[in-house]
Amino acid sequence: MKSFKILLALCLISMLFSCGADDDICESGEGTPRMKVSFLSAETGKEKPVDSLYVAVDYGSGKVQLGGQAKITSRIIPLRVDDSPYTDIYFRTENLGAESKVRVNYTTKSVYVSPGCGIKKTYENLNSVLTTSATAPVKTIQAGQNFIENEDKTNLYLLF
Repeated sequence: MKSFKILLALCLISMLFSCGADDDICESGEGTPRMKVSFLSAETGKEKPVDSLYVAVDYGSGKVQLGGQAKITSRIIPLRVDDSPYTDIYFRTENLGAESKVRVNYTTKSVYVSPGCGIKKTYENLNSVLTTSATAPVKTIQAGQNFIENEDKTNLYLLF
């Protein structure tokens, strides 16, 4: 009977120490935010849905294709999370068509979130530069919100 009480006490003590906050999963948008890109008409300056858009991003080891989407008015794009001061993003309206290159320059700041999430990056002082040719789909760009803390506001407008 005495060993049963000891075993029961050990079980209760181990349950007390094993219970804690669930910090294993980074939920509710606490991770590093992505950049929101929206589309405008070059003639009217009003929001314009794009029939198809293919995006590629250079994260430092070559282009990574993020795939295409159809009939969209905005797109969320992850930026580099290393210490690079810029990210190159490539936009196409056709799968194998001409592309427009946009270099997004920024400064980053690291913010501690929690033991499960670790550190997230925030981006400040966004400045975008369009490199395009005569056949490129993007005609010009417009700046939006110049910092990224969440994914609610548009940071860059592409004019087609």
